[in-house]
Amino acid sequence: MNAGLTVFLKEVVENLRDRKTVMNALVMGPLLGPVLFAFLMGFMISKQLDNAEKPLQVPVAGAEHAPNLVAWLRRQGVDVQDAPADPEATIRGRQARVVLRIPADYGAYWRQGRTAQVEVLHDSSDQEARAPHSRLVSLLEAYGRQQSALRISARGLHPAILQPLAVASRDLASRQQRAGQLLAFLPYLLVLGSFLGGMYLAIDTTAGERERQSLEPLLANPASRAQIVLGKLGATFAFAMASMMLSLVVFGIAFRYIPLDRLGMKVEFGASLVLSAGLLMVPLVICFAALQTVVAAYARSYREAQTYLSLLMLLPMIPSVVLMVSPMRPEDWNSAVPLLSQNLLVMALARGEEIGLLRYGLSFGATLALATLLVWLAVRIYHREQLAVSA
Repeated sequence: MNAGLTVFLKEVVENLRDRKTVMNALVMGPLLGPVLFAFLMGFMISKQLDNAEKPLQVPVAGAEHAPNLVAWLRRQGVDVQDAPADPEATIRGRQARVVLRIPADYGAYWRQGRTAQVEVLHDSSDQEARAPHSRLVSLLEAYGRQQSALRISARGLHPAILQPLAVASRDLASRQQRAGQLLAFLPYLLVLGSFLGGMYLAIDTTAGERERQSLEPLLANPASRAQIVLGKLGATFAFAMASMMLSLVVFGIAFRYIPLDRLGMKVEFGASLVLSAGLLMVPLVICFAALQTVVAAYARSYREAQTYLSLLMLLPMIPSVVLMVSPMRPEDWNSAVPLLSQNLLVMALARGEEIGLLRYGLSFGATLALATLLVWLAVRIYHREQLAVSA
C-alpha cells in the first residue's frame, strides 16, 4: 500500500476516535450555523410581515383638532387610540411604538390653506417601531397628497399640475437575485467552515504528535517526507471538505423552511449550487490545510499552534467582511485572486447568475497554484530534522 495512503488512513482513523473533534468538525459546525440562521431568518420575516399586516395602533394626542384626518385614518384601518398623558415617556418606555400629536393651531392653518404640521413621535432605536412608523408616515403623506389634489381641483386646475414628472421604477432583479441579498454571509461561512473543519486535525498531526513524541518514529519510516506530508494533508483536507459540504447541504435544507415567498423571493439552493460551490472551494481548502500544517510545524506545542491558527483565522475572514460592506462584481482580474474570487463567485452562484468558464478557471487555477506552493513549503519544512524534536 502507498505510504501516503497509509498515513492518510492513520490520521483519519485517529481523528475519528476523538469524538469531541468529530462533533466540532462534522456536527456542531456544519449544523449549528445553518439551523440557527434558518430559525432566526424565519422568525424575523414572520414577525416583520405580521407587524406590517396587523391593524396599526396609533395613540393620537389632539385628535379633536383634526377630526377629518382622524376619521380618514380610521377608514384606512388604523386603530386610533387615546393618547397617554405623557407621550414622550410612553415612547421612551416602549409602551407605545408611535404617537401622533396634532397641535392646537392645526385647524387654523388648514382653514387658511397653509401647510399644517403634525408630529409623529417614535424611537428609532426600537426595531419594532420601524414598521409602524413607516406605515403611519406613508398614510399621512397619502392624506396630504389627496387633500392637495382636492385643493387644486377646487381652484379649477388639474391635480397633475402638482406632479410634472412621474417616475416608474421597474425592478429587473429576479426572485433569486433578490434573495441573494440574504445570502451575503454564505461565502463567509463557507470560508470559515473550511478553515475550522481541518484546523484541529492539522494541529494534532504535527504539533500534537510532537508533544506525544510519536512524530519521530513516523519520520524514521522508509516512507518519503513528501508521502508523509501528503497523507497528513489529505486527512486534513478530507475533514475540512466534509465539514464545508455538510454545511452547504444543511443550508439547502434549511432554506426550504424560510418563508421567502412571502417577500417575493426564491432561493434555488439545490444540488447544482452545492456541487458548483463545493468544487470552487476545493483549491482554497487545500491552501488552508497546507497553511495550517506549516504554521503547526513551526509551533513548539499544541497550545501554541492553536493560538497561532486562531489568530490566523482572521485573515480569511477579511475579504468576506469587506465585500459585505463594499460589494464588487466578479471580473477577470479579481477572479484570479485567491480567496477574493471564491467570495465573489460563490455569491454570484447564490444569486443565480451565470459564471463563465474563464472566471471559474482563473479562480480554480490561481488558487490551485497557491495551494501547490504551500504544499511544497510544507514538504520542505518536514525535511527539517528539528521538526521531530519535542520542545
